[in-house]
Amino acid sequence: MSKLWLSGVLYLIGTSSVIVLSVLRLRLRSFLTVKCLEAGRSNLGMWGHHRETSSTYKRVPSRDSTNMVDMEDNSDLLQNGLDKESSNPSWKLSFPHVLVATISSFLFGYHLGVVNEPLESISVDLGFSGNTLAEGLVVSICLGGALVGCLLSGWIADSIGRRRAFQLCALPMIIGASMSAATNNLFGMLVGRLFVGTGLGLGPPVASLYVTEVSPAFVRGTYGAFIQIATCLDLMGALFIGIPVKEIAGWWRVCFWVSTIPAAILALAMVFCAESPHWLYKQGRTAEAEAEFVRLLGGSEAKFAMAELCKADRGDETDTVKLSELLYGRHFKVVFIGSTLFALQQLSGINAVFYFSSTVFKSAGVPSDLANVCIGIANLSGSIISMILMDKLGRKVLLFWSFVGMAMAMILQATGASFLVSDQGALYFSVGGMLMFVLTFALGAGPVPCLLLPEIFPSRIRAKAMAFCMSVHWVVNFFVGLLFLRLLEQLGPQLLYSIFATFCVMAVIFVKRNVVETKGKSLQEIEIALLPQD
Repeated sequence: MSKLWLSGVLYLIGTSSVIVLSVLRLRLRSFLTVKCLEAGRSNLGMWGHHRETSSTYKRVPSRDSTNMVDMEDNSDLLQNGLDKESSNPSWKLSFPHVLVATISSFLFGYHLGVVNEPLESISVDLGFSGNTLAEGLVVSICLGGALVGCLLSGWIADSIGRRRAFQLCALPMIIGASMSAATNNLFGMLVGRLFVGTGLGLGPPVASLYVTEVSPAFVRGTYGAFIQIATCLDLMGALFIGIPVKEIAGWWRVCFWVSTIPAAILALAMVFCAESPHWLYKQGRTAEAEAEFVRLLGGSEAKFAMAELCKADRGDETDTVKLSELLYGRHFKVVFIGSTLFALQQLSGINAVFYFSSTVFKSAGVPSDLANVCIGIANLSGSIISMILMDKLGRKVLLFWSFVGMAMAMILQATGASFLVSDQGALYFSVGGMLMFVLTFALGAGPVPCLLLPEIFPSRIRAKAMAFCMSVHWVVNFFVGLLFLRLLEQLGPQLLYSIFATFCVMAVIFVKRNVVETKGKSLQEIEIALLPQD
């Protein structure tokens, strides 16, 4: 048993160390690449071309650019860039940066699951054993902090940049985990969990933004699936690390201390990662944006990427985004699509399945630990499959068939809860339907919204719109968790599962009618296609 938890701890440390080493190596390579590019530009300057190249990326309002030579240069670059579609930039340049960003999702999954196994020991050691309200607060207070962090994430990411936002989200997770690990009373535990929740709310929206903005178009879907995979891995990691809690007194404190290691590595590694070129361009720092494109895509692709940014520029990037613009302004449609997708994701019953899984498996004679492992394997398997298919089949296809599969799985579970089948058959329907639901959720409904929404949101509103939609996610998540057991008691599993199946069918129709395909398209191509007219 001790070897098992030790392996889990070493896994966390080893994985984080590999990520840091990869980023350091890429940092050195990118530094040399930029220096070579600068040297090449100096040579061009000797022949009188330097002034032309330096003016290529001058930011001008698109409505005033008809007489500007700069935009003609950009058009030429874009026209020439069409020939590059067959030769995509190397995915290896951006991969370490994406890997570091997924540490925040890694922590997200860990903190969601870290109190599941140790909760009984925590309540005994801190003196609130048998107090169900206090136990519920320890678990759920993270959601309150997450909502606060999520609401602020868009303004933070736009104000200080994506990299510093990651570092800022790591800080409350380190402080909160340390407080929870060292406390001797319930109040300290709750304050620590609240701090952690704030970091958890800030991390996922920023991770989705960052991964979307630094990834080449042809692997953006694959990289986006990493977020879901990281969450799955750390949910399982939290389960394994929590196993010795019943055998070793005070082990729950170690579970909290361990989480400070990847959080500290996230804050440190982000120093060496690239800043989002899209954010730099919005700030008017075009030279730095181009340099970061060189690091992420290579020198040959940087000019084309910058030209695309200029083409999508409407000259209003620095304007303040008002909440009214998201709720009923010109961007209402895409924000409505994003909010509805997140709401339907939660109303499909995914958290209810996770809450009720142990009871279903227990009735089938399967221990709770093994049940959690089965759910975790189904979740991870679906996430890996979605990573493989995301850039081949596309976002809309995966999302559509994911909700179809989830509706079928809920119908199976409703059938298992009815009187139409025998007790043995009910177990097969319930267990099979539950595993099928988790698997199909992980294929599309889980990973796609976090990837799709930053793709369809225009650059100007991307961070704040993502924060708003993720806040809807947390609010619906909270109410589903709050009301599930009461609804189960009042309505019974058959009717409740039928309601969840109905929401899945609604999601299928909504995706079919409203979601656009973004596979293989650059963010600028998507923005121009969906750009609302003034």
